[in-house]
Amino acid sequence: MPLRLIFMGTPDFSVPTLLELVAHGHEIVAVYTRAPKPGGRRGLQLQPTPVEEAARKLGIPVLTPKTLKTPEALEEFRAFEADAAVVVAYGMILPQAILDAPKLGCYNLHASLLPRWRGAAPINRAIMAGDAESGVMVMKMDVGLDTGDVAMAERLAITDNMTAADLHDRLSRLGADLMVRAMAALDRGGLQLKKQGEDGVTYAAKIDKAEARIDWTRPARAVLRHIHGLSPFPGAWTELESARVKILRCEMAKGAGEPGAVLDDQLTVACGDGAIRIIELQREGKGRMQAADFLRGVPLKAGARFN
Repeated sequence: MPLRLIFMGTPDFSVPTLLELVAHGHEIVAVYTRAPKPGGRRGLQLQPTPVEEAARKLGIPVLTPKTLKTPEALEEFRAFEADAAVVVAYGMILPQAILDAPKLGCYNLHASLLPRWRGAAPINRAIMAGDAESGVMVMKMDVGLDTGDVAMAERLAITDNMTAADLHDRLSRLGADLMVRAMAALDRGGLQLKKQGEDGVTYAAKIDKAEARIDWTRPARAVLRHIHGLSPFPGAWTELESARVKILRCEMAKGAGEPGAVLDDQLTVACGDGAIRIIELQREGKGRMQAADFLRGVPLKAGARFN
């Protein structure tokens, strides 16, 4: 028998899980997501979240409460009589009363190998820290910050050519499949839970734009991982002739020189140890472009340097 589920999610990352649960026959009785925000060309039009757009196409009722801590919100949630709730990047804290409402509990899909990278930005932090792997985990939620008992996991290697966008997309698809398998096991009564260990706990703090500036004195691989961990948003940046430039994709390269110095006509840039080659970048106020296109518009003189 399919489960009767409430789905709670907001960004693009969440959509594949919603679609897969529907495709596998589960009854999604309601979708909770964040309220629309102003957007569009002039910032005047309210833009629904990606999850809301997907839910409305499927004909699923959508709720956008500002809080879940009121008696009214709890009563509305309970009225759906859900077997379980599935939470994927919802962006709002669930109080204990909400967690206790579904008879089988609330289950979160988290984009890290817990207990490493609990918190808001696990994908970015894993790349920036130079981690060799990441993954997705399904856990039964409690009131702590990503501290619940873990049910299932899938691992994925992080390569030097992966940006945060690349890893995001792969984990999103991997996570959708994992959550479908977890709900099938829950339906059979065979979902096994294991407490998280306390060894290796780290926290993935929200990305602060102040940490986005590139430090060319760091080793080349650290610079590369910093760039890729912040691509495409907010984008790691540097300055060239007092103009801000975001570097969106790069690769390891041979070469040495003063940190930030351009070493050749292929946008190889020296780091504190080694060098990287810029593949894709974005000038302030312009669209993203390949390095070759950038160089046609901005021919660099000998001794040019990123600061």
